[in-house]
Amino acid sequence: MIKTKPDLKFNQLWNISFGFFGVQIAFALQQANISGIFSTLGVDLDKIGYFWIVPPLMGMIVQPLVGLFSDKTWNRFGRRLPWLIVGTLIAVLVMTFLPNSGNLGLAANAVFFCVVMFMLLDTSINMAMQPFKMMVGDMVNEKQKAKAYSIQSLLCNAGALVGNIAPFALAAIGIANVADPGVIPDSVKWSFYIGAAIMVVCVLYTFFNVKEYNPQQMKEFREAALTEENATQTATGNSHSKKAIRVFIEVAVVQFFCWIAFTYMWTYTNATISHNVWGTLDAATKGFQDARNWVGIVFAVQSAGSILWATVLPKFKNIKVGYIVSLLIGAAGFAWVPYVHNQYLLFVPYFLIGFAWAAMLAYPFTLVTNAFEGSKRMGTVLGIFNCSICLPQIVAASLSETLYNLVGGKLLPESNGNMLLLAGVLLTVGAVCVFLIEDKKHKQNIQ
Repeated sequence: MIKTKPDLKFNQLWNISFGFFGVQIAFALQQANISGIFSTLGVDLDKIGYFWIVPPLMGMIVQPLVGLFSDKTWNRFGRRLPWLIVGTLIAVLVMTFLPNSGNLGLAANAVFFCVVMFMLLDTSINMAMQPFKMMVGDMVNEKQKAKAYSIQSLLCNAGALVGNIAPFALAAIGIANVADPGVIPDSVKWSFYIGAAIMVVCVLYTFFNVKEYNPQQMKEFREAALTEENATQTATGNSHSKKAIRVFIEVAVVQFFCWIAFTYMWTYTNATISHNVWGTLDAATKGFQDARNWVGIVFAVQSAGSILWATVLPKFKNIKVGYIVSLLIGAAGFAWVPYVHNQYLLFVPYFLIGFAWAAMLAYPFTLVTNAFEGSKRMGTVLGIFNCSICLPQIVAASLSETLYNLVGGKLLPESNGNMLLLAGVLLTVGAVCVFLIEDKKHKQNIQ
């Protein structure tokens, strides 16, 4: 008798991804604050983009390895869960050190220490993040995957919301938001400490509430998937592989343009808001630090938009339509930001940008895991697929100074906003490329 993956209850789908809430708090703290931290340490605005090579570079190394080795990991704790715990422990340790980089003062060694901590933090976050995507691929059947990844997107963005508002909220209750030159303010430091504690609790919740399938069950599920794909196809699965690889490449093309766009958002939002709203680009001023905190707030609004849109995504009967609509709305948000000079009006474009982010977290993995359903190397596939996220970020960071100078450079304060305009153009190109994707099912089942 062919044994297929059973439908999972909502609470089971929720438990698989709940730890992602805590991991995303750490990721959000990194994304929203690292440019401001480097500025505080004295790094020039036109050079900050280079430091953003670190996260994707580590992702390209770490996530394929986690996928490869976790495919072969079978012990009493599970297959993916042990890697989740290891990544979390490293991340928590690093989160206590990174915000103290400024204690070394305004010197090259402080920047070097921060770069090393940045590298280790992103490595550990990648190690903790990847198992959640793999567990959905392992444990959820095709008709529920869109729903499972939408839940993951919702939890991811809820965590991002908490991480993004943390420095602002702590400053509002009296935690110091300004420090000596070159020193990271206490509002940022305590945000990292609290985020680390929440991450531990959330990851442990998933660890103790999820039981992964054993090797025999996974073997039966793979055989069933291959039989469903093509009854005449048994050992080789060549046709299945060719179609899957084609989908993999087509989705990767979309990812390329989308992730360059968001890399420039993380890199240039701080300076754009500081100039347009607070009228300064001097990292030593209170206005710049207030702008840094406000970046967390607008990123939180983006997360709120993503949370809302994640509940809408499963309602699209055609994945490609949902994907295209989401990216175009996000592109409009990017194009709007440079023209906004009121801190509260910024909520609108960043809310719209959240629609694109929700789709980017859900649809690519739905398309790829459905294409590779039945593969016994799902972890390796997703680890390699992560390169479609990492490589464009490396390209974006490598070209950042050149493009920054082309749109005005340091002599034109509006250059930072122009980089966000460029991000909107790139996201539009990504939406056009969605037409190239040959979705295996074309329609998603949200049962």
